[in-house]
Amino acid sequence: MKANKILLQRKYARIVRLFAERADLTFEQALDFFYSSKTFELLSEGVADMHCFSDEYLAEELQIEMNKKNQEP
Repeated sequence: MKANKILLQRKYARIVRLFAERADLTFEQALDFFYSSKTFELLSEGVADMHCFSDEYLAEELQIEMNKKNQEP
């Protein structure tokens, strides 16, 4: 199922704000990471209705994804 594009954009903004706060990033840094993340890809494609997950959960997923990426050699 695809979410309404306007509602999805608002959700993206909330997720990025939470992610920036938790990861101690600027909003611009968090936004840059978000748009290159697997989480964004899944959200934008409507996979598994990920837009139904809470903003907090999705921000945590971004943090996990960033930690894994930072651990790569």
